Amino acid sequence: MNNPQAHSFQLYLRLLRHVKPYWQPFAGAVLAMAVTAAVEPAVPAIFKPLLDGSFVHRDPTAIRVIPLLMIGLFLIRGVADFASNYGMSWVGSRLVMDLRTAMFRKLINMPTRFFDDSSTGNLVANIVFNVTQVTQSATGAITLLVRDSLAIAGLLGWLLWLNWKLTLIIIAIAPVAVIVIRSVSRRLRSINREAQRNLGDIAHVVEESVGAHKVVKIFGGQHYESQRFGEAVNRNRRLYMKAVAAASANSPLVQFVAALGVALIVYIATRQALAGELTVGGFVSYMIAMLMIFGPVKRLTGINEQLQRGLAAAEVVFELMDSETETDTGTRQPGRVCGRLEFRDISLVYPEKPSPALDHIQLTIEPGETLALVGASGSGKTSLVNLIPRFYSATSGQILLDGMALSDIRLDALRNQIALVSQDVVLFNDTIAANIAYGAQASASEADIIRAAEAAHAMQFIRNMSQGLQTLVGENGVKLSGGERQRIAIARALLKNAPVLILDEATSALDNESERHVQAALETLMQGRTTLVIAHRLSTIEHADRIAVMQHGRIVELGKHAELLAQNGVYAQLHRLQFHDRQD
Repeated sequence: MNNPQAHSFQLYLRLLRHVKPYWQPFAGAVLAMAVTAAVEPAVPAIFKPLLDGSFVHRDPTAIRVIPLLMIGLFLIRGVADFASNYGMSWVGSRLVMDLRTAMFRKLINMPTRFFDDSSTGNLVANIVFNVTQVTQSATGAITLLVRDSLAIAGLLGWLLWLNWKLTLIIIAIAPVAVIVIRSVSRRLRSINREAQRNLGDIAHVVEESVGAHKVVKIFGGQHYESQRFGEAVNRNRRLYMKAVAAASANSPLVQFVAALGVALIVYIATRQALAGELTVGGFVSYMIAMLMIFGPVKRLTGINEQLQRGLAAAEVVFELMDSETETDTGTRQPGRVCGRLEFRDISLVYPEKPSPALDHIQLTIEPGETLALVGASGSGKTSLVNLIPRFYSATSGQILLDGMALSDIRLDALRNQIALVSQDVVLFNDTIAANIAYGAQASASEADIIRAAEAAHAMQFIRNMSQGLQTLVGENGVKLSGGERQRIAIARALLKNAPVLILDEATSALDNESERHVQAALETLMQGRTTLVIAHRLSTIEHADRIAVMQHGRIVELGKHAELLAQNGVYAQLHRLQFHDRQD
């Protein structure tokens, strides 16, 4: 949108739509603000009869009643102020909770490509930190805007009633203040938008350094990481100081313009008092009202910084919420499938790479068949299996599952048919039982969990733990060994009991004892399932029904282990290289 003011207005209206469900407490808080604002002009107004009635005319009624009125006014003001602050804070906290929930739900439904292109630190910062800034626009700014605007209007009305000539001077200097505020607003928005991104950079550096703390220590990266972090936080400091400079210059400039007007008003008011045109009570009341108006005016001149920071955060929030989630055009929701997979002329080109990751793949896998995928790194093995659960979509061609195009099957129904065990096992900071019975299997009975763990050769080490299945595994299973983590992942796949199984380097980087247990568990898991195995160790896939050898995104050889060795081609060469490595 070319017009920044129109864009800000639309952004603010969208933000307020999220407040709509809480309109009742919001309206109550606004009403309380109106009461607070209504009391403001009553405070200077009471000084006129107090001074004129008590000190000048010595009216006994005024002497008795006016102090009681003052107590009542400040009591009403205190209650209303508490109600407005509490109400707006309640609405603000609900808004933050709703936005965080909406952002998280959006995030977990984003396509895999989105996560490939995004920094985890930025995503975390947006949900955890930046969204809290939004309340400064949605509730904090509106609190000041309503309360102080009404207070200014009331005080200005009292000033006009007392002495309209003097008040015209105050009104005349207002446009100058507006020009100053507008000139600062654009710079504040730009600085705050950049500061929001910088918070993500800080979170990203922290996340990487903590996650890779062993590599940092072994390779002496502490200085480098400290330098990276120092640069990020120093940039944040510089941006903060730029915002402070802009905001700090805003208030003094506005106040200087106001001071010129005040000086002129005081001069004229004293001349009117000397001429008998203004009573002592009227003069004091006018001066108190004029001084009281400076507080709301000062707060309103500072509202711009607060509003711009909140709108900058809102831009980040709505950018994520407007992002496209995974496309799900499927309508079919089949029951348990047999597991026949057909790849019909499949090609895949990643946007950032000129050469295709997959190049015209033709392949059929029968139900219950085990197909191993081998080849050098970058040959297309992982890209091929990532198309089955539709983490990515093929650039051209079609994949069929039991004769149904994958695009015709609902995503949740398709992924319900697939289990995955990979080299990089993902475990959540929860109990072993919760990690095995994860997601859709969360309602599984303890007996079913134990059966799956037994079949995965996991119960032998689980029983040795003090809390058994209720043992917490730590962040990403840090309290467990590699083989133990792998067996829990296999137990998770066994409990799901899906007809299609993907094994991605499931036994690499394990010691011999762990590999023996994991391999035995995998053999149990593979029984009766259509299985795709990605493996670098050819010894682990010698008994596969067929082996597909991939090179540059194509299947160059396909057959059984013995057949491929007899062909003396690419597979035989890979086998010889690994065999010689083991001999060495």
